[in-house]
Amino acid sequence: MSYRQPVQVIGGGLAGTEAAWQVARAGVPVVLHEMRPTYTSPAHHSEHLAELVCSNSFGAMASDRASGLLHEELRQLGSVVIGKADEHAVPAGGALAVDRAVFSRDLTETLAQHPLIELRRGELRQIPREGIVVLTTGPLTSAALAEDLRRFTGQDYMSFFDAASPIVVGDSINQDIAFMASRYDRGEAAYLNCPLNRAQYLDFWQALCEAEQAELKDFERETAKFFEACLPIEEMARRGEDTMRYGPMKPVGLFDSRLGAFDDPANRGKKPYAVVQLRQEDKAGQLWNMVGFQTNLRWGEQKRVFRLIPGLESAEFVRMGVMHRNTFINSPELLNASLQFVQRPTLLAAGQLVGTEGYTAAAAGGWLAGTNAARVALGLPPLTLPVTGMIGALIDFISSAEPKHFQPMPPNFGIIPALPRRVRNKRERYGQYRDRAFADLQTWAAEHRLQLHRLSATA
Repeated sequence: MSYRQPVQVIGGGLAGTEAAWQVARAGVPVVLHEMRPTYTSPAHHSEHLAELVCSNSFGAMASDRASGLLHEELRQLGSVVIGKADEHAVPAGGALAVDRAVFSRDLTETLAQHPLIELRRGELRQIPREGIVVLTTGPLTSAALAEDLRRFTGQDYMSFFDAASPIVVGDSINQDIAFMASRYDRGEAAYLNCPLNRAQYLDFWQALCEAEQAELKDFERETAKFFEACLPIEEMARRGEDTMRYGPMKPVGLFDSRLGAFDDPANRGKKPYAVVQLRQEDKAGQLWNMVGFQTNLRWGEQKRVFRLIPGLESAEFVRMGVMHRNTFINSPELLNASLQFVQRPTLLAAGQLVGTEGYTAAAAGGWLAGTNAARVALGLPPLTLPVTGMIGALIDFISSAEPKHFQPMPPNFGIIPALPRRVRNKRERYGQYRDRAFADLQTWAAEHRLQLHRLSATA
């Protein structure tokens, strides 16, 4: 069956990029609308599709971790986003991180060259009333389109506040102090670690608690909620003296190879009290992201306080931390597990707009929404994925959670159905979740006559 009327995908982030690719992959024409560079957002810096805003990391790669299982499911399903992430990966220990500029530029060129994809630049102020539409405008949907969506759903947006970490020039980091290591020696040593003793940590903690925050501009301060998985570092500091030490600054699993192992008697007392980790941003290693240091401090305060960290005394910042409001719809009341709106099945949505959290989750939603948009166009029934897999469990959660308390959800094993037999060892339990997810995905694909890609060597 041929389909001539193009599917409209609104928003060129990770979800929209993936959705448009999957529509075209099914042989259906698609128009991808992206407002940048005609209109910009508070968080983006380029006109490229799938720009990574907060971090360059897609999370842990191991398939017995929640994000790694999600990566592998998307690889098997033929995700263009994860394919390009693999192609442009940079060293990050056990995580999948990318050279973000090259990654976004390549995806833009790849989609622009596809004969069934038309990329249109400019703001779309209303949801098209006719045809098949995939809404992937993300947490920074333009005001006009957000108002049109509010009218359509009869509901206001829900919101929380999100923040991005600073990026530091590698040559400005004092590597006589900072040392290269990954936690528990997982993968190649790919993180620069700045160690702090107790006195240094307490000085830093006190300065952070007292530092001046930036104004939230036109954001509604009284309704602000922080997403717990992406707390500003100053918010962590205010929650208690040790909160950061049990979060992004935990010193466990790290040692300075210049000293030898910390359990060597000669090194007794030399273990850091806390550690600041920096992750490589680009393939050349010229830029480093302060892991877990998303912040809303004033830029001058960021420089002053973060330069108290040993090794960053002369840090040169190429991007300061920023904070912005993320908005999302109440998906449990509006969407079903195929990501179609209940009141209009020809309208689908994906990405952070629907309450999934994280880059890989956005790509996963884009895969499902794009695949189903193409299937609706071709007169085929929409798909839902097995809830024993990470994609299926995540979409099932956002479409069936308690609407009254709905908040964004990242991939995690807590949303996966329990195993038939209780497994106490967490590593073994997660491995069994993974094995069941792969087996059920194979069965599901066979039932729907879909061809899966091979498992990766690390699965």
